[in-house]
Amino acid sequence: MEFLNAFLMLFLIMDPLGNLPVFMSVLKSVPEERRTAVLRRELLIALTIMMIFLFAGQAILNALNLKQESVSIAGGIILFIIAIRMIFPGRGGVMGAQPEGEPFVVPLATPMIAGPSILAMLILLVNNEPERQLEWALALFCAWLFSSIILLASKPLFKLLKQRGLIAIERLMGMILVMMSVQMFLDGVVHYVQTQSM
Repeated sequence: MEFLNAFLMLFLIMDPLGNLPVFMSVLKSVPEERRTAVLRRELLIALTIMMIFLFAGQAILNALNLKQESVSIAGGIILFIIAIRMIFPGRGGVMGAQPEGEPFVVPLATPMIAGPSILAMLILLVNNEPERQLEWALALFCAWLFSSIILLASKPLFKLLKQRGLIAIERLMGMILVMMSVQMFLDGVVHYVQTQSM
């Protein structure tokens, strides 16, 4: 996978535009002067979690005795479910109803930004091409940075795009993620079949 493809996939999985209404909803109970600080904190926590999985993900897999194929197939399934929820959102949005009060780690840092599908994707990237780990770290940082800029500019973006515009963009991203998730699942199945036939 090329750097640009990795960046684009990670950015789409983070889904900052689709998350805008959810973030605004979760942060509405937080005093306005605290919202930016809370959001920055959650974004930094999410980046830390993702970097840990990028650099230590393979060790975690080895400790759990999991193979690359299982990560690819499971990641594809999780990504597919999230993509379907983006296209056909239920009550409370993609992640369901959220508790009130100032969020800490859950639900903004994880699973909204550093969710299971992106963690699985990071492990998969390193597992497939471990020699490019620093390149994947840069792709992750760039995707996180672009997502952070969008989320920190939530008020003007929400005013510009309105609710319908955000819904349209989220559904378009959902369609792209459906295709990516199916490819991810098929890659895992093909790799598994190849290893079993050897």
